[in-house]
Amino acid sequence: MSDDLIADLPKSAQEYLEGRRLDEVECIISDLPGIARGKAVPASKFARQKYFHLPDSIFYQTITGDWGEAAGDDGFIERDMILRPDMSTATAAPWTADWTLQVIHDAYDRAGQPIPFAPRNVLKRVVDLYKAQGWKPIVAPEMEFYLVARNLDPAKEIMPMMGRSGRPAAARQAYSMTAVDEFGPVIDDIYDFAEAQGFEIDGITQEGGAGQLEINLRHGDPVRLADEVFYFKRLIREAALRHDCFATFMAKPIADEPGSAMHIHHSVIDTETGKNIFSGPQGGETDAFFHFIAGLQNHMPAALAVMAPYVNSYRRFVKDHAAPINLEWGRDNRTTGIRVPLSTPDSRRVENRIAGMDCNPYLGIAASLAAGYLGLMEEKRPDKSFKGDAYEDSEEDLPRVMGDALDLFDESSALHQVLGPEFARVYSIVKRTEYEEFLQVISPWEREHLLLNV
Repeated sequence: MSDDLIADLPKSAQEYLEGRRLDEVECIISDLPGIARGKAVPASKFARQKYFHLPDSIFYQTITGDWGEAAGDDGFIERDMILRPDMSTATAAPWTADWTLQVIHDAYDRAGQPIPFAPRNVLKRVVDLYKAQGWKPIVAPEMEFYLVARNLDPAKEIMPMMGRSGRPAAARQAYSMTAVDEFGPVIDDIYDFAEAQGFEIDGITQEGGAGQLEINLRHGDPVRLADEVFYFKRLIREAALRHDCFATFMAKPIADEPGSAMHIHHSVIDTETGKNIFSGPQGGETDAFFHFIAGLQNHMPAALAVMAPYVNSYRRFVKDHAAPINLEWGRDNRTTGIRVPLSTPDSRRVENRIAGMDCNPYLGIAASLAAGYLGLMEEKRPDKSFKGDAYEDSEEDLPRVMGDALDLFDESSALHQVLGPEFARVYSIVKRTEYEEFLQVISPWEREHLLLNV
């Protein structure tokens, strides 16, 4: 790789390569589930190429590897896309045996137009809608996940990992530093990998599940933060594999344990003044603050199919299991689906607690921002803030199964216009194909209770 190209890399990538010879570059892009697709090329070849090709069919594939009939009028011809690198995303792949960089690419068609169903392009589209209004959205994701024992047989239940003490990870130890210490070697590698990649972790805590951790990221630009979550999922998996365990981002991997969420904190900056539009001159809550909350309340049921993208996602929404089952909003209240954390006026924000950690980070953040944007444009008021335990005193506002969530998504023309009609079309077809695949599977519960009893 040329010195000029090295000089244009982010500082963390330059530091990673200092005194070393770059061997390989992984050219990657997120598909609909959030899996990294792409090509690994020698560094010398990457330095000479301005783009590479992948077929658009990567966005028609279900999580099982099957295909949705979403190719459009021309049929399934697997047309090549043009993928161009965003060099600001260049970062180390520190778990590899040689010196490797990863670079996220953006997808375009032959006319140079963004592919409308590429997840990063969907998020950019939503951010651009904010920019057109003179706003800059800010997000801060929180990532929950489990470290579990290796599971080589899908028929067997997932078990907690073995801790440093030689005992399985224990449940109901939220915020315990001793519990965090049990995973010390894995966490050390997570920190080391994150530092090599130039990522700043705001904190790691033990959550309520057995082997469940949470990583908080610093607030910032939605596309950059989605890139980091996309990278972090791979980083954390690689750190776990070094220590004979798996990291899983399933929404509900263990039946009797809490699910894993990707809580998203939102604020919006006026680009002209640099001020938070959720706070007025005297520090009070503005109309925009309430409109944003109303947008989440009114449009998240339709957006849920994006923020809870699998049948397993809906197993997380269980009363009293640290997951919201409603769209109430409350101040410093973790039983509501929409929470307003304690903050100063400058950092006033709205937390969406609905999205699961299994969602594609680009699409989950895009869907949440889209709901808030619609609220800002519609200028409606939310319900009154909820006081007390929302698990006990509120109604369940969310679809409980994937099929119902997809129906609401398909009916929401307003959401389609924000996320993009072509994205909405492709996403619905792929997810319905996936749902039909699931419905063909007979579960152990059905065999146990129905085989001889009905």
